[in-house]
Formats: sequence, C-alpha cells, structure tokens
Amino acid sequence: LQSNGCGPGFAEENTSSEEQEMIKIAGNSYLASPNLPDFCGCSPGWSSAFYGAECFDSEVHSYLKNLGKQKSSESQNIDAKKVELEQLLMMETKNYRKTIKFYQKLLQKERRSKGPETKSMLPKLRGQLQEMKSKVQFLELVKKYQMMYAEQWGVESYVLPTVIHNGKADALDVAPTDESSMLLYYNTEKHQWNNQNGVRVLQAGTPLGLMANLYSRNAFLEGYVQQFLYTFRYFCTQEEFLQFLLDRISSTLSSASLDPSTSLTKICNRSFYILQAWIEDCYSVDFATNTDLLGTLKEFISSKVASLNGYGERLLSLLEDASARKSGSADLCSGVAKCEEESEEGRKTLHSLCKKLSEDVSRKNFYWKLSKGMGPIAQYQRERLHTGSAVLPKPCCSSFTEESSVSLARADEGGPVLLIECSAQQLCWQLTLLQQEVFNKCHPVHFLNSRALGVKDKCVAVPKAVSAETVSLKVCNLFLSKCIQDQYLLQLLKNADSISTWVAAEIVTCHTTKRQVSLLSKFLLIAKCCYEQRNFATAMQILAGLENLIVRQLPAWKILPAKVAEIMEELKAVEVFLKSDSLCLMEGDRFKTLPTIPSAHVLAMHVQQLETGGFTMTNGAHKWTKLRNIAKVVSQVHAFQENPYTYAPDFKLQSYLRQRITRFKDADISALAADNCANFHQIPAEKHSRKIQDTLRRMKATFQ
Repeated sequence: LQSNGCGPGFAEENTSSEEQEMIKIAGNSYLASPNLPDFCGCSPGWSSAFYGAECFDSEVHSYLKNLGKQKSSESQNIDAKKVELEQLLMMETKNYRKTIKFYQKLLQKERRSKGPETKSMLPKLRGQLQEMKSKVQFLELVKKYQMMYAEQWGVESYVLPTVIHNGKADALDVAPTDESSMLLYYNTEKHQWNNQNGVRVLQAGTPLGLMANLYSRNAFLEGYVQQFLYTFRYFCTQEEFLQFLLDRISSTLSSASLDPSTSLTKICNRSFYILQAWIEDCYSVDFATNTDLLGTLKEFISSKVASLNGYGERLLSLLEDASARKSGSADLCSGVAKCEEESEEGRKTLHSLCKKLSEDVSRKNFYWKLSKGMGPIAQYQRERLHTGSAVLPKPCCSSFTEESSVSLARADEGGPVLLIECSAQQLCWQLTLLQQEVFNKCHPVHFLNSRALGVKDKCVAVPKAVSAETVSLKVCNLFLSKCIQDQYLLQLLKNADSISTWVAAEIVTCHTTKRQVSLLSKFLLIAKCCYEQRNFATAMQILAGLENLIVRQLPAWKILPAKVAEIMEELKAVEVFLKSDSLCLMEGDRFKTLPTIPSAHVLAMHVQQLETGGFTMTNGAHKWTKLRNIAKVVSQVHAFQENPYTYAPDFKLQSYLRQRITRFKDADISALAADNCANFHQIPAEKHSRKIQDTLRRMKATFQ
C-alpha cells in the first residue's frame, strides 16, 4: 500500500457535511450515559508516532467514506460504518486463515510426494495469500482510522489561544488570535493528490503551546498526540500535564451545551479523549509509579465528572482495568492500550497469521541480511548467512522432554552438562522466551533520559556495587526536576549484564580445554540462531560474554573449529549494523510479521545520541522536530512487542537457565578463572625440563 501522507490540508478539505454529521450524531449523546459496549481504545499507537501523517493515506479515507452507505444518496452513519467494517474484516480474516491452512497442507504434501501439480499450484496460492494479507492489513488500517473519534472534536488553529486560557466563554467572542507566539511552523511542498499549496509542519513551541496543540484538528491522525505522550516529560511534569487537562474539563464541563459545534463542547470532549489516550498508553510509566497523580485524577473524576457526564464511569473503569493489568499480568505487550479483546472463538490476530505464513515460506532458506551500506562486512555476511545454517544442529525437542528431568537432577553436580547436551536451537528458543518476558514489560518512555540513570556507552548501566536507588538524577537530567522517571531500563540492562556474566562464567569454570571448546561452540551457535530469529538482545548479550577480557585469552580459541570461530566475526558485524542506524530494524516489512527483540543498550545509546544538543531555541521554544525524531525511534519498542515469539515453553529448561544465570550474575570472572588451570597456556613438561637442563649446562660451562 502506498502512503501518501495526510497533511493538515487534507482534513481542512473534508470538513464538510460528512464531519458535521459525525459531530451531530456524537454530540446528541454527549451528556447522556454512554454506551459502554461501544467504548473502545483511542490511543493512536506506535504506528502513529512512527509514520506520522503518512500512517493514513487518501485511499483509507475514501474507503471509510463509502462504508455504511446503502445508496449513494444516503448520509454518513458511524454505526453502519462500524458494523460493515467489522463484518468485512471478520470475513477476510477467516478466509485468510483457511487459505493458510490449505497452503500448509499443500506444502506438506509437496514435501512427501513432490508431484508436479502441487509444485505448480504453490506459487499461485502464495501470490493469493499475499493479496489476501494486503487486504486484511488495509482493513485493519481502516478500522484504526475509523476508531479515532477524537478527531470530531478538533479545533481550528485560531481557537488554540482559547484552549490556553482555560476555555473561558468570554474568550470565544474575541477575534481570531495569532498563534505565532506559542507555536512555530515551517511550510513543505504541496501534496500531489490534494492540490494544496503547502503543508504547515510544527517546528517548535512553548510548553503551553505544545499542550494546546493537542486540541488542534488532525493532531491524532498526524501522530502528534502519540509523539507528545512519549516525549512531554522533557518540557513539563506529569502533574502539570494532568492539571492542564483537568482545568480545561473543569472550565467547560458545566457550561458545555448540547450544541456540538461550539468550541466549549469540542474542548471538553477533546480533553476526555486526550486523557483516555494517556491512560491507555502510559499508565504503567506515569500513573502506576505516582500514587499522588493517580489519586488526584480519581478524586477529580469521582467528584466533578461522574455526576455530570457518563465519561467519568468510563475513565474510572479504564483506570481499574489498567491497575489490574499492571499488578496481575506479566505480559504488558503494549501497555493498557490493548483493552479490547476478541470475543470470537478461533479468531487470530493479523500478525500471528502473517508470521505463520512467513515461517512456512522461508523455513528452509531464511537468512538475515545486513544493510548494503555495510560494504565489505555486508558482503562477507551475506556469503556466510547463505551457508551458515548447515552449522546449526537440528532441534530434538521430543527427545529432550523425556530426558530433561534426569539431566536437571544432576545439573548441580555436572555444572554446564545440560548446556552441552541440549541443541543450540533449543537453548535459543528458551533464552528468547526468557528475554521476551523482560522486554515485554518495558515501555518506550523507559529509554528516554537514560543518562540520568547512569547509562553510558560500552559499559553496564549501574556498577555492581551501586544500587539503582543511589543513582543521582541530578547529573545530565533532561527531564524536569520534579518529573518522576520509572527506572525499569536499569533492570533490563542489569538482566543483560547477568546473562553476559553467566556466559563468561560457564566457560571459565570448565575444567578441561575440550569442554571449553564445546561450550564456546555452543554459545556461538546459540548467538547465531538468536540473531537469525531476530532476537538481537540475547545475541549481543552472548557476544559481550564472549568478548570478556579473560574469555578472549583462553587457549581454547586456538583449537576452535574454523566454521564455528567465524560466527564470532558474524556477531561483530551484526553489532556494527545495529549501531549504525537507530531504525535499522524497522526497514522493510519483515518486522511486521517476524518477532524482534532489540538490544536494549544499543537502543538506549541511539536515543542518547538524539538527545545530544539543546532542546530549546534562542527564543525559549522547545524543538518539536527533535522531540518528534526521539518519539519515532522509541516507538519501535511497542512495534516489536505487538508480534511475540510463539515457541513452546520448556519450563524445566527455563528453570535450569534461570538457576545458572542467578548463580553467576555477580561472579568475578577473573577470580573464577584463576582457580582453573585450563584457562592458562600450559608449557609442555618435556620442553620445560629441557630448558632447565640447557640453562644448567650453560652455567656449568662458565665455571670451567
């Protein structure tokens, strides 16, 4: 699908009877009790922050415009649009799922019989699947566009000063006010499809101006709201932002009329939608960690909103659900924004279907490509990846399940015996699931302002002797001083450090060179399997363990098989690639269908690089272009969390891995290596005695 951008001029052109009808329908039930079953999430999501105005193109808008019309003369109807879209999406998804099942059966038949008819049918069916996938993706995009009811309540630019002045009634009678003192724009070239002379793009703004811009038309559709929710902590605290919203609600709620066209009604409704989007997307990083902020919001809703507007019950219910998810669920894939659950039995999400197809199509010849810009390294890597799969051992999950209990029973006595017995792919799968568990709990906001947490380049976030609580937030703090920052990134990096230390400790504690060679080979193969499955976090953690100064000096490296030793160079090339571009993992469409876990430390370093330099202009306005780029980079966290790995968990093996990692997480590698003679280059006994004899002869000759 081509994305042609949906600039401000696009919505200005379509502010006609269509939008007025939507506002009228929604406005008639504004003060009435809302229909709770129709209550759905309004958070724009990561794609809005990443793609911005290009997230929705003219084709999406045109398709939605024609939905819900039985005849060409009929007017728009939101309910009819929603029903028809749900039916279409359900039908296309079911057909897509059935076709995938048929394709898999045909693929198995082709592997067994290898008939000519089957071979000729597979390419055609694969092409049909791609078309069906594109159609389902398009309908999903239309559904997301159609769910953004908040755009009904966007205001024109000249009303933004009214938003800043708390939406008082007397401010509405004044002439249009210039907004240049609050927001600074620059013009871009015109869009080819809407014949606009140009599009205004926000360049900078004061804190009040940036908050007021949340109420402007198209702020949701152009990605501004989501980008703001990711980055507002650089110029205002959570308390200031909440108070800004509550002041707008307080000043407009009681005086808002049933006429939805008035600015007071628009400001009031838009405030509720912004508040809802904030709760849905950032509850875990703002409200869950700040009880005072949460208490202020609940008290305001209960005392001033619930009695006048049914939206109060919605927000209180949303807060309760978010709190339950935070405390009782370990899987926070994309925050509390995923509040809608599919009620149909057997229905699968689009990304899981796409992943299933991708795995079947590329199971035999999948390899991960480096960027063309890598030059000689990329060329070497491409050559290696075509043949590297032959090095990987084949999985043997069924046999391991029967033997794992016996192996675990002697795990403590035999040390890393289970690591050597299991295949690299088995260990890759379970390490990936363990890594996914900690990655899914992080939020894009966690990667902001990491310098204040002590995160530095080429080192672990927090020294082992220093706890997270003692880290000073005064040094290099880019957030406002009173802004509360969740420090989960430190836990994520500490976990990465523990795995690297465990890898090094397992190797240096092997008492024979032969076992060290086996373990080195196993970890290299695990790392290769991880990055080929796009688990770059574990791959880089293993690389850090293998690059430990003590480990790199082991004699076992000299007798390591050449094929396995070359994997080390591959890992280094992958590391260079990950560090080369902050959005390298978001290129193409592979990240949409294949699970991905990025390296947390590398991502934090990319964000730090974007944070370098001033955030304000000479006039004191905050650079929105800088903040927008930061929001785009961190949004990939939610993008990757939407597509989880579906490996079958082996809880016994995971328990063993957790036990070994916990045992060595704070180990002193040099001390462990000193107790093991296999870690030192040994001089043969005969050669050593011969040297002594030669020395004695020379000394004897001097006395004669």
